[in-house]
Amino acid sequence: MSRYNSDLTQREQELLKIRRDSNTKAAELVKMEKMLQQTKDLLDKKTETSSEKMDCQENMVEDLEEKVRSSRRYRRNSLHHTQMLESQMKTVKGELVGTLDHLQELRNILHRSQQKAEERKAVMEKLAAGHR
Repeated sequence: MSRYNSDLTQREQELLKIRRDSNTKAAELVKMEKMLQQTKDLLDKKTETSSEKMDCQENMVEDLEEKVRSSRRYRRNSLHHTQMLESQMKTVKGELVGTLDHLQELRNILHRSQQKAEERKAVMEKLAAGHR
């Protein structure tokens, strides 16, 4: 039982970590998109810059665009992983409920068996006392 709880707790912690990472990456993505837009705006304003500056800025824009694409891929993967973990967590919770129900049923059976054993013992003691 504690193994299931520890598995569940561990998966919940992983899920929370993935959600935090996903939110962080989403915020970074927004920040990078703003930076990308600002860089593009700067490029539009500077029409008289040298070709070296233009190449540098173009490289920076390309780098930022790649970072944005990479962050989007990472976020998609994180969301998919989060969904898989949530599905697994639901399955584990369902199994735990089933296990708890089964344990409750076994406990009830044990309790009834103990009561019957005590009743039989009392009857045996009465019979033994009657034969004396």
